[in-house]
Amino acid sequence: MCYYNGIKVTRDEYIRLKALEKRFAFLNDEMAIYKGFDYGDYPVIRPKANSHETERVEMQWGFLPPYVNTTEKIKNFRYGYKDATGKWKPSYTTLNATSEQLLEKMYKDAALHRRCLIPSAGFYEWRHVQVVGKSGKLLKTPEKFPYHIEMVNQPEFYMAGIWQPNTNLDTGITTDTFAIVTTDANTLMKQIHNSKERMPTILPGDVAEAWLYKDLNDQEILDIANYQVASAEMKATPLHKDFLKRDNPHEEVIYQEVPELVYS
Repeated sequence: MCYYNGIKVTRDEYIRLKALEKRFAFLNDEMAIYKGFDYGDYPVIRPKANSHETERVEMQWGFLPPYVNTTEKIKNFRYGYKDATGKWKPSYTTLNATSEQLLEKMYKDAALHRRCLIPSAGFYEWRHVQVVGKSGKLLKTPEKFPYHIEMVNQPEFYMAGIWQPNTNLDTGITTDTFAIVTTDANTLMKQIHNSKERMPTILPGDVAEAWLYKDLNDQEILDIANYQVASAEMKATPLHKDFLKRDNPHEEVIYQEVPELVYS
């Protein structure tokens, strides 16, 4: 799924974000790479109330439904916990919302009434490849190779999102939270995100406008949520495995053991 997302930053934004540097997987004066599981703030585009204009606001990445409404409930929801019997209850990962789930209980109201766009300069996925070990035999555990995926001739593009205000009853603070909508992978992304074969729902201009503004019925919401951008419109670059620690995280590297990607 899409758990790392990058966005270009202005000089002023860089100065502001510098104070929050630990929340980023990478940050310099040109690019910020956000780590989803840090549940930090990310810029989101949503319609202004009672107008056909948009506003760019900070929201917390990681959708929280209204009933997760105390500090303890939020912690348990995101990180898991042991119940009274000592049984482990797993966490819920809501950084992404799959298109198939959008009209289910947790997400339905947001999908109907609070749709948004997530700006991106590129996202990151890891490709699982069976490689030959020193013994000359295939290793049992696939090796993971990172890729940076961007759109051809689009420095910034937009992913479908949904958002939800969440009020913490312990603090009285309301936080806007969001999830990126994902769909089935196209032919390129099936080769990269080959463990789950998913990709973010990337929307072209007219479809993005409909997602924000149109009064959509259930089927129209699902149709847009399942929109699949063509592989030919995307570019995927293999990166160093430690790319997040490098001065130039987007430096391309060629792995001889990894099959070349096929664009179709």
